[in-house]
Amino acid sequence: MNLPNKLTMARIFMTPLFIAAYMTDMFIIALIIFILASLTDMADGKIARKYNLITDFGKIMDPLADKVLVYSAFCLLVGDSIIPAWAFIIILAREFLIAGMRTVAASHGTVIAAGMSGKVKTVVQMVAVPTLILALSMKEANYYTYVLYFAQFLIYASVAMNVYSGAEYVLKNKYVFKQ
Repeated sequence: MNLPNKLTMARIFMTPLFIAAYMTDMFIIALIIFILASLTDMADGKIARKYNLITDFGKIMDPLADKVLVYSAFCLLVGDSIIPAWAFIIILAREFLIAGMRTVAASHGTVIAAGMSGKVKTVVQMVAVPTLILALSMKEANYYTYVLYFAQFLIYASVAMNVYSGAEYVLKNKYVFKQ
């Protein structure tokens, strides 16, 4: 297993640690784990491209590891009423739609690559989650409300990016619906 794939696996293994830290109100630890896991996402892709270490395993597991990490965090935040459930439902609906389209395309021998707007969406999500967790860790601070509002703005920006990237994806790949 090459280094980028090991980093992807590390992200997957960090997710339960993140969940455990969050659920025991160790928000700073959860924040650190989430940030480290997010950094492995940046590193694995750069290393894989730079050293030509791109593998089928990485193509499948890297985006899956992202989703497991981010959507686990969203579930926790929805459960604590930090973000609205409807926002998470929109995000999940887009994900299922795109996964379905990719599955249909793959069954016909076509691979649909991720677009730039989808990558931006992921970055916004990976910034929104730690910002929300940071806000939770500083409830006693005077500027807690400002951090929380900014984090919630990022969640709404994430929802907007999900809708935009989903629409772009569907329009670019509408031929899949004809198969």
